[in-house]
Amino acid sequence: MREGHRSSSRTGVRRRRRPALILLAAASLLAATLTTPPLTSAAEASDGLDGTGSAVPFVDEQVLYEQRTFGYACFRIPAVVRAMNGMVLAFAEGRVADCGDDGDIDLVLRRSSDGGRTWGPLQVVVEGNGQTRGNPVPIVDRRTGRVVVVGTSNGPAPCPNGCDRDPYLVTSDDNGATWSPVRELTEAKRPEWNFWYATGPMHGIQLQRGPHAGRLVVGASFESYDGVGAHVYGTHLLYSDDGGLTWQIGAETSRDDGSVIAQEVTVVERTDGRIYALARERGTDPGHRAYAVSSDGGRSFDAPFRTIPRLEMPDVQASLLRFGATDAGDRRNRILLSSPAHPVAREVMTVRSSFDDGRSWQTWDEGKVFHWGPSAYSDLVRLDGDEAALLYEAGRTSPYESIRYARFNEAYLATPNGTPPGIPSPPAPGPTTPDTSPHHNPAYVRGGAQPTAGRYGDGLALDGLDDRIEVPFDRSVDLGGGDFTFATWIRYAETKGSHAIMWAYRTGSGTTPQVWLRAEPASNRIRALIMVDRFNISVASAQAYNDGNWHHVVLQRVDGRLVLQVDGAEVAAAEVPPGSVTAGKEFGVTGIHLGQRVDGADRFHGTLDEVRLYRRALSPTELDLIRERNLPIGGGLGLRLPLETVG
Repeated sequence: MREGHRSSSRTGVRRRRRPALILLAAASLLAATLTTPPLTSAAEASDGLDGTGSAVPFVDEQVLYEQRTFGYACFRIPAVVRAMNGMVLAFAEGRVADCGDDGDIDLVLRRSSDGGRTWGPLQVVVEGNGQTRGNPVPIVDRRTGRVVVVGTSNGPAPCPNGCDRDPYLVTSDDNGATWSPVRELTEAKRPEWNFWYATGPMHGIQLQRGPHAGRLVVGASFESYDGVGAHVYGTHLLYSDDGGLTWQIGAETSRDDGSVIAQEVTVVERTDGRIYALARERGTDPGHRAYAVSSDGGRSFDAPFRTIPRLEMPDVQASLLRFGATDAGDRRNRILLSSPAHPVAREVMTVRSSFDDGRSWQTWDEGKVFHWGPSAYSDLVRLDGDEAALLYEAGRTSPYESIRYARFNEAYLATPNGTPPGIPSPPAPGPTTPDTSPHHNPAYVRGGAQPTAGRYGDGLALDGLDDRIEVPFDRSVDLGGGDFTFATWIRYAETKGSHAIMWAYRTGSGTTPQVWLRAEPASNRIRALIMVDRFNISVASAQAYNDGNWHHVVLQRVDGRLVLQVDGAEVAAAEVPPGSVTAGKEFGVTGIHLGQRVDGADRFHGTLDEVRLYRRALSPTELDLIRERNLPIGGGLGLRLPLETVG
């Protein structure tokens, strides 16, 4: 549980305090006597078959936790296990005030005795009492039936950029109905791990093969800082040989030994008894995923964590689950991996598979998409027969609106995904204005906008109500991860609101790839933003240039900088990391919108003239020739709209 952005919204939701241990109503939660599915599964179900004896694909999804319910502002960080009697335990963090990662946070639970078809009320497992109690890693000890949860906690002070956090332990010997008092796990943390400490968050495992069978294993990570030198990032495993009552620090790796920055570690047992650890990787690789292997039951790693460039997903937590295992090495040897599939944005929750113990993985489209929209953290649990379930964060506009439980069978994983809903339909016909670049892109003029006197010849007057220009996505206007130049003349006199000059590809907060340029007279500035990888970079001028005169505005990505120029002078600049502004375009992007955001908001009231887009950074001399003489400049020109005519 550590995010790059902390929510600043507060709902004011408060609740009546509950005792830390809450018993569920016996009538609603009588535990069925169910057997835990064996590690070796032939994916055979006793029902749900078609006429040929093949399994019929199915999925059944419901919302377990939702914002502003049960007296909480937000729920995050799902984790799920299945107790020995079949009870499914779905954990989450109940965040009292907002969706931020610190503050008053309880560890909460809902239980199901029928595989997730129906659910009991919310239980508070650990009361925050103003502190943060989260990062749940539940494990079921098959020898005793004990349910063990390892987590982390910190005090009431905000810690968005790191703080001293401590691991804790709670256990249940009645399948999650009641819980032990909290015990601080002092044996699971070194004193120097003072700047951050995190367990999971997702379920842990119990080894079933080899000399360490019965051992419980949890993935964790740490960060050390002495206030002077560099931060030290590390990853480690915790293990217990007494059913989770006491723990030891096992395998450990850090940047000091050449490992990447690996956090939020999920583990699974390979068929040869070795442990495969998969981690969220923080910035070395575009795929944001790294792995390591332990051959001695979690006491040490065979080698430092290494990245997996072909396993693309955003900078987010993910979860592994052993679905089936045989010694034959066939497709019944299946590991599931849940995570968003978009390479940058937290979107497209997908379950994909490995049939060779994690050595290779399905691509996102070979896996199964459960939710095309915003989604983030997740966990998986094995059920009876050929069933499993996915517990994940999802919403319509934000991943943190709800936590959903999707029960599915193995056959469902093979059903086609269809076309991503974000792929735009062909644009509606209508008037256009010519693109004089070599690509002759269609530039649709919407709302009845008409030419008027411009800076060079005519320009296009936009009324701020429904006028705008839409250029569909094409390779010629795909800026990708390279340098670029956008240039146009603007004239406006508005003193209120926000007025989009250019908006490209997507809109949305968080990590949605996009680039835009907007006049913000209410804030007395012109501002530009670029979102690449997980970085949001913004630059702004010191005035709005809303004096009713013509101004030449240029936005460039050049040599690792985002540069804003007005009338030939640099007015703002910032360093920008590598990354594509169209990453994830396979899931759908719009093209270039002029005079509005891509969702139709912030329409421009004023006049535009001579719009140009280059897939390279023009030199100062070339920019002067455009600004002073409106000369044609070739090389990388993707779009040029003189805006002289509409027809």
